[in-house]
Parts: sequence; structure tokens; C-alpha cells
Amino acid sequence: MARLTAREQEVLALMAEGKSNASIAAALTVSEGTVSKHFGSILTKLDLSLSDSTNRRVLAVLAYLRG
Repeated sequence: MARLTAREQEVLALMAEGKSNASIAAALTVSEGTVSKHFGSILTKLDLSLSDSTNRRVLAVLAYLRG
């Protein structure tokens, strides 16, 4: 988690609460596009590649919860 910026950690924490991109954007007063960009960065930094058999959002949240 140390690789993530403070804002990326904030976004991931809100995702862990089950919030949608729209509600995260509202909570952080940013656009949904900005949330999507943060999420893309999170996926890259956590090395979560695209796969048909996994949900990267869930994997990112699990990584967050594991610390």
C-alpha cells in the first residue's frame, strides 16, 4: 500500500466501503473520470492485470484490507 498516493488510498478505502465511482466522486468533490484515473493507477501499482476470470476492483479492495 505504500506505493499508493494519499488520494489513491482514500479512493481505495471508499471502494472498500462498497461505494460506487459516482459516490466516491461526490465524497471527494472530484469527477467520476478522476476517480477512474485514480483506480487505473491503483490497479497498475498493485500489479492487477486485466483478466476475464477476476474482478480487479474486488482484488484491489482485498489488497487494501490485507494492508
